[in-house]
Amino acid sequence: MPKKKLIAAEDLYELQFVEDPQLSPDGKHIAFVKMSLDKLTNKYKRSIWLTDLSTATPTTRQFTFGSKPDTSPRWSPDGKTLAFVSARNDKPQIFLIALDGGEARALTSMPNGATNPVWSSDGKRLAFNSRLNAEERKREDSGKDDAPPSNELEAKHRTEIKEDEEKKKTDPRIITKLPYRTGTEYLDDRYTHIYVMDVPQNGEKVKPSRLTDGDYNFGEIAWTKKGDAIISTQSHDPDYSPWEHTALIRLPVAAKRKPYHYITARGHDYFNPKVSPNGKWIASLRVIDQGSFGHTAHLAVMPSTGAEAVDLTLSLDRSVEAYQWSADSKWLYFQAGDQGDTGIYRIGVNGGVPEKIVSGHRVVLSFSVDDDRSLAFVACTPERPVDLYLSKGKSEKRLTDFNKILLAEREVAKTVEVRYKARDGREIQGWYLKPIHFKKNRKYPMVVSMHGGPHVMWSPSTPSMWIEWQLHAARGYAVFYCNPRGADGYGDEFSTTIQNGWGEEPMHDILTGADRIVEMGFVDTKRMALTGGSYAGYMSAWIVGHDHRFACAWAQRGLYSLMSWYGTTDIPQLVEREFELMPFDDMKKAWRHSPLAYVREIKTPLAIEHQDQDYRCPVSDAEQLYTSLKRLRKTVVFYRYPREGHEMSRSGEPHHRVDRLNRMMAWFDKYCKK
Repeated sequence: MPKKKLIAAEDLYELQFVEDPQLSPDGKHIAFVKMSLDKLTNKYKRSIWLTDLSTATPTTRQFTFGSKPDTSPRWSPDGKTLAFVSARNDKPQIFLIALDGGEARALTSMPNGATNPVWSSDGKRLAFNSRLNAEERKREDSGKDDAPPSNELEAKHRTEIKEDEEKKKTDPRIITKLPYRTGTEYLDDRYTHIYVMDVPQNGEKVKPSRLTDGDYNFGEIAWTKKGDAIISTQSHDPDYSPWEHTALIRLPVAAKRKPYHYITARGHDYFNPKVSPNGKWIASLRVIDQGSFGHTAHLAVMPSTGAEAVDLTLSLDRSVEAYQWSADSKWLYFQAGDQGDTGIYRIGVNGGVPEKIVSGHRVVLSFSVDDDRSLAFVACTPERPVDLYLSKGKSEKRLTDFNKILLAEREVAKTVEVRYKARDGREIQGWYLKPIHFKKNRKYPMVVSMHGGPHVMWSPSTPSMWIEWQLHAARGYAVFYCNPRGADGYGDEFSTTIQNGWGEEPMHDILTGADRIVEMGFVDTKRMALTGGSYAGYMSAWIVGHDHRFACAWAQRGLYSLMSWYGTTDIPQLVEREFELMPFDDMKKAWRHSPLAYVREIKTPLAIEHQDQDYRCPVSDAEQLYTSLKRLRKTVVFYRYPREGHEMSRSGEPHHRVDRLNRMMAWFDKYCKK
């Protein structure tokens, strides 16, 4: 057997992923998205693939071949057609393709693109989203269409004029709403609206009809059984707080646009509504809309005729992430994280004890159900990145192995669970990896890695961290990470207990775990590194401002001053609810809970990684931390990545993701290698 190679940062280019599995109603096919990284173009490739389950040995093949990414495959109710989204004609539009093959045909030609296709229950109509501003909505309502260009030159000039007009809108940029930027972009004057249209049978042109109006976003779509209405979501206070106090609304599907009305009251935020196949029930996810953002999200059901929603999953005390109705409307299948693993459960429409259908040490990322209650799901394990699986009854089969060659040629470190008591007796769950080619009686450097959120759950199967942890182990480091208090997956009390205290107790949970690994005897305590992003960037700076055991630290896309972060982030309400204040009303408290307040105590060499277009944790916080450390003559370096936002390490430019991993390892090696 040839000797296996060590994992390298550049192996990220070789990894392939499976996304968005969709079982056909008859259970004979699974449509899914295959994603890979293109080193040459520095972009991502996405295409739709099909797995044929009708034979004894399932076969998988590529189904779409667009030059631009193809995403969001959605089966028609009869299973004969797939709707999907592609930008192959510049703007993303909805396309249709028959199961038996042939050329995909564009269903929509919306000026600003179309996304999120949702079939009506009879398969005769599709609803979708498209973005417009007030002027575009007014023109659309007038029924007037521009005459087609007489030639190619005129078409080019029209495009150039439109582009020039768009540029002038931001010169200067006039801001009157909050949030006014998110992701990596400033929000423009367009809002997401809901359209419906008949599905053409013979290729004829069909004009979509817009159901919504106003300067409000309407993103979610669930058809009623009769097709006379769509269930969506909207804030109770959309002009002031569009991302909070969201309710379920009913939108009439009528020839003449009619106003929507709320069907749920304040007290919870509602999202992801789905109407049962028999039309009797409306399900949704909901979470308490006051207090800590760590409250558990439950699966709730209400009669479609109108009544109070009832939580079905209170006894589980775990946040529900996604769900699907069974075809007979008797069951709801859902995925939820629990102590480092994410499985699939089901529960009856009238409640009861949730039954676990898909278990194991892995993270289920998405799933779908067919009429026969087979489950197609995508999952990641500690040993391998994402694959497609099929579960039916007690049997389960893995259907893809896109990373087979890479995994066969690489050494993969084993992950080991560890549980320990925090200083107040609370149990904390963590994991560690030993270095590749580990030898007894030797001391190794260690990386302590922390998760953001703060209310998320890390797992040995977290797909975005798989290559990072394996890279550390390949380079000779032990790795430790855990879910300190505040994490999801351990119940409502565990998650919300850090309200008014993001730093002190979570820090001790993490450090106690690091001490536990040190006690095993293979870690050199003088060669330990610390890292984490977002909330864990906050924790990186907090810990090195309170503890000096680490040889170096790497703080990623963090927030370091609650006062400045409150005024620049796209989610200021996080500070209001987590710390029960607006910082300008109690600056002493806001400062006391800010890592920047302890900058004089930082002695650890610190690398600050940030992205120029991060509007979740804006770069201004990193600038303040860097400037303060530099003026104090501390050891610090600042890495700024252009064109990137908060998600760079997970979905940024491939070259940047690889560069980040290599620079991180070089920083650790500088201070932790003999």
